[in-house]
Amino acid sequence: MTLLALAQDLGVSRATVSNAYNRPDQLSPALRERILARAAELGFSGPDPMARGLRRGRVGAVGVLVDEGLSYAFSDPTAVQLLDGLARELEEDGVGLLLHASGPVDGDLQHVRNAAVDAWVLQSLPDGHPAVTAALERGRPVVVLDQPVLPGVPVVGVDDAGGAAAAVRHLTDLGHRRLAVLSMPMAADRVSGPADLDRQRSATYAVVRERLAGAATAAAGAGLDWAAVPVVECATNDPESARAALAPLLAGDQPPTAVFALSDQLGRGAIRAARAAGVSVPGALSIVGFDDSPAAAGTTPPLTTVAQPLRERGQAVGALVRALLAGRPAVSPPPAELRLVVRGSTGPAPADPR
Repeated sequence: MTLLALAQDLGVSRATVSNAYNRPDQLSPALRERILARAAELGFSGPDPMARGLRRGRVGAVGVLVDEGLSYAFSDPTAVQLLDGLARELEEDGVGLLLHASGPVDGDLQHVRNAAVDAWVLQSLPDGHPAVTAALERGRPVVVLDQPVLPGVPVVGVDDAGGAAAAVRHLTDLGHRRLAVLSMPMAADRVSGPADLDRQRSATYAVVRERLAGAATAAAGAGLDWAAVPVVECATNDPESARAALAPLLAGDQPPTAVFALSDQLGRGAIRAARAAGVSVPGALSIVGFDDSPAAAGTTPPLTTVAQPLRERGQAVGALVRALLAGRPAVSPPPAELRLVVRGSTGPAPADPR
């Protein structure tokens, strides 16, 4: 049953049937009731919303291109907060979200090229990822959350370098000189293990690159040789990867007394590694994370972290998308303000580190 077939059955025009669903004020109540009653008898549920959207040039969905698998968007506390803010803003216009994983660099991009979306949000993708190019080629409005920075595309970011510098300064001000760093993936190859200076500087994830640069600046300001600071890259941004990465350092002859983790997920893993190794936090090891996700305050001890306004940043992305879809200018806001939240996972450097 189609709109036209129903109109022919009733002996009215197609426009009259359409008005019964879309512009009821144009019909008498009796005529509209007759049309809807006959439609119910024939099993017609109404005009196809997809077809209606295509006629208007809209489908009512914004695509969110995420870097890791879709499960990451629902399991990572930071990602959940960002998406929550985005959804809250878009629902003001009755717009939904359609999540897409970018996939591997050499993967099939048809899911991006064929996605029925009105706009794209690119969430924390590496520089040069082909999925970014595929999304841009669609000609839809685009907003970036964090990375990559693209010419003429509004971006919602934070002062990653400044936040990382504040974290390291907090540790050095406490007297720590044996520092280690746990990093999120630096490139799409997602390797794990020690990352030398060349690897750090060539990171294709801008957020990681900036946080490492900020940490290096603060370390140098405290008289530390950054080249001698162990930076360990984790293949995935989750606690288990961080636990496995830190365990060998804690078992070494000169274990760190302080760890800066580039995310709260990695900070949580550092606490697990310390617990497994019998290392007291913060008595023998201080740990600082980054994000202030909801899980940070729930660790034992609670995680000191660099806080960013996660839900508000998601809403800022949504506001830019709404502006672009309405034909209004969309200007990148200033980087979100960060602050260090000191909790129980940091304390003075131990007087006699082993």
